Amino acid sequence: MAWYAALLRGIAPTNPAMSNANLRAVAAAEGLESVATVISSGNLVFETERDPAEVEAALEAAWPRELGFESMTTLRSREDLEAIVALDPFRGLEHGPRSYLLVTFAKHPLPSTFWDAAEQGIDLVGRTDREVFTVTDTTIREGSATMSLLESGVGKQITSRTWLTVGRILARMG
Repeated sequence: MAWYAALLRGIAPTNPAMSNANLRAVAAAEGLESVATVISSGNLVFETERDPAEVEAALEAAWPRELGFESMTTLRSREDLEAIVALDPFRGLEHGPRSYLLVTFAKHPLPSTFWDAAEQGIDLVGRTDREVFTVTDTTIREGSATMSLLESGVGKQITSRTWLTVGRILARMG
């Protein structure tokens, strides 16, 4: 059995269909084990022996069928998240009132070039083939501006989490 995190895009905690209890119930009904949620923004952790691509497809099909909404879902293994943390892309930086440390997860490998120009207040500080690490100066830009910028370059098959949330997800995996 391996641990995975399912990162859902566009989850609104105020939507009753998108409650943590509902997300956990659907994941458990799909045969995933030790299902838990991490904060109320579409983060599931679970154990499975199934192929990750199969689990992604099963969950994406289950959301509209069982709960009435669609959500792009991407999986990362515990090892994937540990490797991201080991990169320490935000070395020396702090997530706080003035700086927003964001990890954007892509469902598919990212193009080698997509960041056309620096945006005032948003700095690309690193990347992997499926993640982008950015710092937003919140005195100049809102944190959501980063997601819009990335969408314009790579499309909507992405979802973002703060660096703090990535740590919480990894910790929840045990």
